[in-house]
Amino acid sequence: MGDVVVTPVAGKSELDRFIRLGARIGAADPNYVAPLLFERHEALSPKGNPFFQHADVQFWLACRDGRDVGRISAQIDRLNPQTRDGIGHFGMIAAEDDPQVFAALFAAAEAWLKDRGCRTALGPVNLSTNEEVGLLVEGRDTPPMFMMGHDAPYAGARIEGQGYAKAKDIHAYVCSVADDLPGPILRRVRKAPAEGVRLRTLEMKRLDEEVRTLTGILNDAWSGNWGFTPTTEAETQALASNLRLLIDPRLAWFAEIDGEAAGFMILLPNINEAIADLDGKLFPLGWAKLLWRLKVKGPKTGRVPLMGVKRKFASTLRGQLLPFQLIDAVAQAARKLGYERYELSWVLEDNLPMRRICDAGGARIYKTYRVYEKALSGNADA
Repeated sequence: MGDVVVTPVAGKSELDRFIRLGARIGAADPNYVAPLLFERHEALSPKGNPFFQHADVQFWLACRDGRDVGRISAQIDRLNPQTRDGIGHFGMIAAEDDPQVFAALFAAAEAWLKDRGCRTALGPVNLSTNEEVGLLVEGRDTPPMFMMGHDAPYAGARIEGQGYAKAKDIHAYVCSVADDLPGPILRRVRKAPAEGVRLRTLEMKRLDEEVRTLTGILNDAWSGNWGFTPTTEAETQALASNLRLLIDPRLAWFAEIDGEAAGFMILLPNINEAIADLDGKLFPLGWAKLLWRLKVKGPKTGRVPLMGVKRKFASTLRGQLLPFQLIDAVAQAARKLGYERYELSWVLEDNLPMRRICDAGGARIYKTYRVYEKALSGNADA
């Protein structure tokens, strides 16, 4: 076999190769779900993703004998607090099971990060810590939910072979819609709300305003979490545009305390359930299949990617009950709509308050994703 040649991605055609390679690497796995091609092009381009407004990003393709055999990204997010500590991210890793390919890809990504002053490489992060994070290390027996990864079984060992070690694990919890909260919690939740507490569903006619409210809660509630990057106004606008197509207001709830937005929880339909056999394509019949499966047949699974309670309320008696009130409200609505189970993700392994909420609510860990790190040698500051 010839040498592995790694080149930066430049132009739409090479970006298309970069995207399609991920689906080709995963195609042999029966639980892999190819993402929609148009969505990936939008997410990985400056024109479609506001993340590029505050981050430097580079993609690479690895080729051997004229054939694409691997890909990787490197990015430095200027809004991420980790950047101040000299941390840069790698991501989008997908490659054939060949140590030479992994070595060549990581050499390119690490050199790029070192040239920009980074002392540590951390990942995979695809592309933001508000998007897909971590490499799947446990739970390969089921397909991934919407916006969650499903990586090749050999990828972890190949990454470790490049000198990387575990930095943090994150978990995905699964919950049955048919199961109520445990009795003692349910009785408290189903009582009349405490004075000053109000739960309501999202108002679609005010979606832009509602998303700004959600973002404010999110940036406050998650501000102390490891690796969290605050969401910008441009990203909030993009989120509103994307949610308009997916969200069911019956599955999006806000909690207010004394008239102030205090918490929220959103359950989104698991798009992967509807696109699993589309091979990433919506034409010529994919659009019709997707719309019928989402709007007529109805999804059976969903994911909670966004949930939070403002820190000023989290330590109060009223605030501590809010997560369970929101879970109960969403679960009751999901049950009526025919959902069978949903995922709560992702949850940091050391986010004990959220893990206690998941455990107390009857959810269980069914997937674990790992974030790896490596000190970059050869950097004057390393």
